[in-house]
Amino acid sequence: MQSSGGWDINHFTGSAASLTGQELVYDMIANAVGVDVKTVQSWIGVLAAGGVIHLLQPYSAGSTVKRIVKRPKIYFCDTGLACHLAKVTDAATLRAGYLKGPMTKTFIVNEIMKSYRNNREEAGFYYYRDSSMNEIDLMILRNGMLSLIECRSGMTFDASDVKAFGRMEKSDYTVGPSCIICLTERPYPITKGVYALPITSI
Repeated sequence: MQSSGGWDINHFTGSAASLTGQELVYDMIANAVGVDVKTVQSWIGVLAAGGVIHLLQPYSAGSTVKRIVKRPKIYFCDTGLACHLAKVTDAATLRAGYLKGPMTKTFIVNEIMKSYRNNREEAGFYYYRDSSMNEIDLMILRNGMLSLIECRSGMTFDASDVKAFGRMEKSDYTVGPSCIICLTERPYPITKGVYALPITSI
């Protein structure tokens, strides 16, 4: 993963880490690093093969909407490594910066996926965003049922924060337990069947 620029790979890993929990746009990284898109795609492939990152694919169902975003989201498997590469050196900097939300989301998604692996339970993991910018951070498909999860760094939320969940009413699958996982200390109801849950509940 060396390049003629010598330091390009270090710039690449920092740029990639700063995008954790967000859509993977190869052109954006290529422009930031100063290499071509094919090189970035190759480097991303190496990180994925080495278990440094995983790519969360978009959910697609013809009965839901006609146009679904096609890019995966990039997640670093270790938030500590992601912070280090993104030059976030302490908790105060993280709390004050733009990466607070993406890093919180990365931690939540990683912990949920890890819990399934540890329990040897198979499931499909996706995210959802349509052309109207309705978004669901994490969708878990298992036994013909979808669980919908929003991952947030705040504490107080209401029905407007889960309006995208309604897009799944026309899905071919039953919508099961759904929630916002966030920094609240205690669970509380959002809408019928949807609760805000503390991050410690994962």
